[in-house]
Amino acid sequence: MKYDCDMISDLLPLYKDGICSDASKKIIEEHLAECPSCGKMLDDMNDSTIDEKIAKEKNEVIDKQAKFFKRKSAIAGSIVGGIFCVPILVCLIVDLACGAGLSWFFIVLAAMLIPASLFVVPLMARKNKLFATLTSFTVSVILLLAVLCIYTGGTWFFITASSTLFGLTMLFAPFIVCTKPVKNHVGKHKGLAIMGAYTATFALMMLCIGLFVGPASFFPSALSIAGPLVGMAWAMFASIRYLPGNAMVKIGACFASHSLFSWLLDILSSNIAIKQASITGVTYHSSSLSVLAIISFGIAALLIILGIIIGLAKGGKKNA
Repeated sequence: MKYDCDMISDLLPLYKDGICSDASKKIIEEHLAECPSCGKMLDDMNDSTIDEKIAKEKNEVIDKQAKFFKRKSAIAGSIVGGIFCVPILVCLIVDLACGAGLSWFFIVLAAMLIPASLFVVPLMARKNKLFATLTSFTVSVILLLAVLCIYTGGTWFFITASSTLFGLTMLFAPFIVCTKPVKNHVGKHKGLAIMGAYTATFALMMLCIGLFVGPASFFPSALSIAGPLVGMAWAMFASIRYLPGNAMVKIGACFASHSLFSWLLDILSSNIAIKQASITGVTYHSSSLSVLAIISFGIAALLIILGIIIGLAKGGKKNA
């Protein structure tokens, strides 16, 4: 044999993985043809039984530890839930003793669901803890508003519930779309899903406000102001997310969107102001938003042209 077995054994892992040079491969194969011990060593390396056994034992240990922590988490959640039941039980006893019925009991019960959603739900939920926590917190807040509205005889539930839902959506939507049950459905369109949730809850809030204060007096003014603002937000989002080109082109598109919808807002609000002025007899003075819109359009065009020039220049350098 031309080469020592110790040297061949050092090269065998590389030979097994197919990453050694052709010269080394030839030397190893010539040696294996003459050396049974090195051939047996290679056969042992190719035997995956040990690796499979180690992987199986590792998975068993991980599953066992996961079940252990889930059991401990469930016990902790049960203890915390029991602690939250104490003030609820005390309120029930006091309510019945005072002859007040169950009015304050239901208010306290609904109120205690809020901290329970933040402390008990994450401990008790086995999967999708963040999604379960944020969802249960939102539901508990809405439920508390409903109970308070019922027992105070108010008519403000839909306004407060819709505005609260819109505010919570602004806070939680970026996190919810990253949770597993939602992420599997939206895929790569997380930004689109977030904007859709913002728009839907905002529209629901405006609808509830309009129905409460009077559709005839609210919706024309609300649509003339909120409509262009929502359109501008969507146009900027589409420019940033989907418009091809470099950053300068996208900035220019955002400026253009701002100018267009500002001009539209100026026209709609001016029409409403003119109608109000004709009713009240007040002299109406037009605003200067149209002039600002023209200036903003000019800046946007300049930025877009500059962005195209920079993009073409960068492309030419890459090709060179």
